[in-house]
Amino acid sequence: MSRLTAEEITELNVRFDGADPAAIITWAGERLMPALAATSSFQTQSVALLHLIGQVRPDLPVIFLDTGYHFPETLAYRDELVARLGLTLRIVRAEINQAEVIKQHGDALYRRDPDLCCYINKVEPMQRALRDLDAWLTGIRRDQTSTRAAAQVIELLPDGQAKINPLLAWTRQDLWSYIHHHDLPSHPLFSQGYISIGCAPCTAPVTDGGDERSGRWAGKNKTECGLHTNALAPVTTPAKKKE
Repeated sequence: MSRLTAEEITELNVRFDGADPAAIITWAGERLMPALAATSSFQTQSVALLHLIGQVRPDLPVIFLDTGYHFPETLAYRDELVARLGLTLRIVRAEINQAEVIKQHGDALYRRDPDLCCYINKVEPMQRALRDLDAWLTGIRRDQTSTRAAAQVIELLPDGQAKINPLLAWTRQDLWSYIHHHDLPSHPLFSQGYISIGCAPCTAPVTDGGDERSGRWAGKNKTECGLHTNALAPVTTPAKKKE
C-alpha cells in the first residue's frame, strides 16, 4: 500500500467529518495495514479506542511506551485490557536504560528538564517504532486541550506519515457514554482524581475546574510530552469545504 497524499487526506477529512470512529478504524485497516499501528497510554481515556480496535481490527498493533516510570496500576490495567479486548500489544522502550540516563544527565531528569526526559523516554522511542509505518492511530480529542483543538481527523506529518485521530470530534460526554454503554473498566487510579495518567513522577490528581490534562506536569508550563506537538507535528493540508 502507498502512503496517503496531501490531496487524499484533504478529501478524507471531508468524508470523515463527524463519522463513526469504527468506520474510520475499519477504513484505516483496509487502506493501510500492515503499515499501520495504534498508540495508547492505557489510561481510562484510552479504553474506548482500544475497545473499538478490539471490535473491528484486533490484529492492529497497539504500541505502548514503557518509560520505566509508569504507575504499577497502569501496567496492571494494560494487561487487563489486552486480555479482555484481545489486543495485539507491542511494547517499546528507550534505547538507553534509566541508569545510563542518570549517568549522562543526573538524577530526577523528569524534574529538572521534563522536555528532555520526555524526548528520551517517549518521543525518540516512538519515532523509532513508527519509522517503518505509513500511519498511526491515536485517541486524542479536540476538547482535551487548547493544543489539540485545531487537530484534524487525518493529519500529514513532515516525514510523509499520517496521524489518524478517530475520536477527535468526540466530547468528554461522548467518551463516557461509550465507556458506560459497553461497561468498560476504568484505570484503578481514576477514582482518586487521576483523570489523565502518564509517568508517576509527573502526574497528579486533577483539581476541580481543571481540564483533563491539568494533572500532567503540574506546576510546570507543560501539558504535552511532544508526541502530539512539535516533535511529531503535522504539516498543514489545504482545507476543503463540503459540497
